[in-house]
Amino acid sequence: MFQPMFPGVPAIAPTELDAAAPVPPGTTLLDVREQDEWDSAHVPGSVHIPLGDLPARYGELDPDLRVLVICHSGARSARATQWLTEAAGFDAVNLDGGIVAWARAGLPIEA
Repeated sequence: MFQPMFPGVPAIAPTELDAAAPVPPGTTLLDVREQDEWDSAHVPGSVHIPLGDLPARYGELDPDLRVLVICHSGARSARATQWLTEAAGFDAVNLDGGIVAWARAGLPIEA
């Protein structure tokens, strides 16, 4: 059974996603890593807003869509998920294990 790394923060494991369409319809994939991390590899179609910029830039996200948040290993995305749900009122979920777990699950990444 899946146990999230950060109890109390909504989370999903990459292995729970559909490999054929890992970003479900009606969902925005938000990458909160730094620019150099994004440049080295990211998920196709994801939106890039570094964690430190999120409070100023969250208005770029559609509040009617669920937000799946990803970082390197899941810690920054957990903080972003918590902030988005508690402070900004979004339906957000952390991708447990981050892009490392995403890649291990064989899901698509581009440089």
